[in-house]
Amino acid sequence: MPDGLLRFRPEFPILANSTYLISNSLGAMPRATQQAMNEYAEVWATRGVRAWEETWWMLGHEVGGLIEGLMNAEPNTISLHQNVTQCEAVVASCFDFSGKRNKVVYTDMNFPSVMYFWEAQRSFGARVHMVPTDDGIHIPTERLLAAIDEETLLVPVSHVIFRSAYINDAKAIVARAHRVGAHVVLDTFQSLGTVPVDVRALNVDFACGGVLKWLCGGPGTAYLYVRPDLGKKLQPRFTGWVAHDKPFHFEIGPIKYAEPPYKFMNGTPNVPALYAARPGLKIIGAAGLDNIRAKSKRQVAKLIELADARGWKVNTPRDPEKRGGTVSIDMPNSKEVCAELLKRDVLVDWRPKAGVRMSPHFYTSDQEIETAIAAVEEILSGMAVAR
Repeated sequence: MPDGLLRFRPEFPILANSTYLISNSLGAMPRATQQAMNEYAEVWATRGVRAWEETWWMLGHEVGGLIEGLMNAEPNTISLHQNVTQCEAVVASCFDFSGKRNKVVYTDMNFPSVMYFWEAQRSFGARVHMVPTDDGIHIPTERLLAAIDEETLLVPVSHVIFRSAYINDAKAIVARAHRVGAHVVLDTFQSLGTVPVDVRALNVDFACGGVLKWLCGGPGTAYLYVRPDLGKKLQPRFTGWVAHDKPFHFEIGPIKYAEPPYKFMNGTPNVPALYAARPGLKIIGAAGLDNIRAKSKRQVAKLIELADARGWKVNTPRDPEKRGGTVSIDMPNSKEVCAELLKRDVLVDWRPKAGVRMSPHFYTSDQEIETAIAAVEEILSGMAVAR
């Protein structure tokens, strides 16, 4: 069957000279991104300070709108930040940990950066409860739900786990949290762009992520969705001049909040990163998330099949409905294998307790999957001879 998504391959220069299976870490750069960065430099060079009112001030709103369309978010619900840790810090600043409802529930499969942030909130009164995994692949949903009780304030949890690509049952987590009066902060970094995300259907309180992986938008742009009813009443303490109702009046004293999404922003935005983000977001939208998901499921299944046939350990769920776009393969000497693959321009990565992570995306050909597995076999064969 012809693969219609391969029509986008020419838009990504690196695909011409490498086997790119690392979109879980950094999506391939669209060709148009270089032009976008040149445009940024040209605007700065020729318009100077006028660029703020002519272009830059509304750029965050425009990029946020592109992301809203990908997750079925209401208009004006996404603010942009530099990274997910900052997004979660904005959320935390909206709440008070001094009362009885001060429990934060997360899992030991969350991305470490956000773990570090939430652990640091203990000094502000947060009672942090970390739910452990048994197998290094998933957290039993029942165990996580049981930890969310009437004293829980926030549940920051990954939609798709970065080590294993296991898809947490976000709908069940949100339902349980709302039943006891808690709020969910859903990290969609490893889902949006390869696994469908519908914030309205989930009725999630907050969602965050970044564009540098599956959205092919480069580093420096992260997004924070705040459900509209919460956006009206919450008052973030992690704030700044961009969040002010009249930012260019430079008023003295307490902030007077702008309307969302600007309300949840803070200091000066990362303008060049916003330029870089647009081309990838537009391509993802044109490719279609349902199309991307269907292809991802097929190619991930192929990778697992090939690994199984060689007796390599797979640290990724077997159920296609419970896994994202990454396959974690712990073949013998996996860390050394990863290093050798990189030397051969087979771009993958390695993570502890996971192994070699391979992540085909909509621009990946089936032949590249065969090439990567064949390269692993050759590397392992050479290691056996060397010993």
